Amino acid sequence: MKIAKITATAAATAALALAVTACGSGGSGEPAQPQASASSSGPKFAGQTLTVWRLGAPNDVQDKYMQDVNAAFKQQTGADVTVQWIPWPDAQKKWTAALAGGEGPDVTEFGNDQVAAWVAQDALTDITDLVKSTPDFQQIPQNLWGYETIDGKIYAAPWGGGTRAVLYRKDWFDDLGLSAPKTWDELVTAAKKIVAEKGKDVDGFAFNGGSDANMSLSPFVWSAGGDFAAFEGGKWVGKLTEPGFKEGFQFYTDLVTKDGVSGKGRLSQNSVDISQRFAAGKVGMYVTGGWDIATIKEQSKGKVGDDQMAFFSLPAKDGSGPAPAFQGGNDIAIWKDAKSPELAAEYVKLAAGKEYGTRYAKEGGLLPLYPDALSEYASDPVQAPFAETFKVAKGFPADPNWAEANDTKAVLQNAARAVIEGKKNVDTALADANTELEAILNQQ
Repeated sequence: MKIAKITATAAATAALALAVTACGSGGSGEPAQPQASASSSGPKFAGQTLTVWRLGAPNDVQDKYMQDVNAAFKQQTGADVTVQWIPWPDAQKKWTAALAGGEGPDVTEFGNDQVAAWVAQDALTDITDLVKSTPDFQQIPQNLWGYETIDGKIYAAPWGGGTRAVLYRKDWFDDLGLSAPKTWDELVTAAKKIVAEKGKDVDGFAFNGGSDANMSLSPFVWSAGGDFAAFEGGKWVGKLTEPGFKEGFQFYTDLVTKDGVSGKGRLSQNSVDISQRFAAGKVGMYVTGGWDIATIKEQSKGKVGDDQMAFFSLPAKDGSGPAPAFQGGNDIAIWKDAKSPELAAEYVKLAAGKEYGTRYAKEGGLLPLYPDALSEYASDPVQAPFAETFKVAKGFPADPNWAEANDTKAVLQNAARAVIEGKKNVDTALADANTELEAILNQQ
């Protein structure tokens, strides 16, 4: 089925206060029913194997989590689990190929800004009955199910949520007498000092122009009062040419062209690329989530540890507090071609339930969705910036075609690159991008 639009309820969830994120999703097929009990399902599923896709790059912490949840699943159901790790930049291609060829997972992880597109492609299984009959899921606040709920049906379970903040080299800041920036001007000043002291091959504040570029661009746009698009009069209207968006976009591209705090030769790097450079001592600050900590420690072979890293909320332009950042998170869903939807439902119920769902979030650098676990983060020095930023978090356009504009067509990435490379001025680049964005969001 093709979804014409997502309801305003999904968009409204983007401004939640201190609650993590819910994601949307989609699908078709018969609702997956939970088994009556673990003991009754064990003999039924013994000898079967479930394929689970996880997104990102595995590290020791995530490997241990998957081993534990899969061992518990084996004990409950008798079934084995095969885990495949899919890099985030490759996810769209993998899902598309799976949809076309029928060689996909049984259960898959999704980013909440991506799943609406797969609802429109009939790619996911309706799990409404599973959600409503699982006590743990009923503990997750209802306002966190906005992206997952489409036309009254639920197609995925929120797994972990959060927003993004700035990861920085705390040891460099200490050595250079810098403190966490409170304004845009202070951010640029700190980034320039890092480049001056650490070398021109170092990004003081890394420009992200890759697959997740809008995660880094959006806080500047939203802080300046801009937005990407709005649903008005029954259609999506692009807002890229309005003053607020232009100001934030100009500031972001100026980090490269005017301020020189990020190299022109790295315009396509995404957060995965930047984290690798951070681990190698080539980045002072960049926008990301807590999940990068474990990977950076591993990649740096101990040279960059907890004492060398910290987070701060990306500041609003005028120093009034955190800039709004993406209200994000990850979901877990059942793929439409799952060999056994019942077995897949058992996995979703276990992995996203309170015990393993909380572990998934905490150990993956996300915010847990269960209220009592989330409340612990207010005093956590690592997570506090994320919890604080989430109070003003916002969402991208809640349209199933957003993933095409954001990922496949890379509308804003191409606009930024054209400006930085001198091929277009800001006004022309944004006017062209606005036309393209509207065409994509409004296609049926």
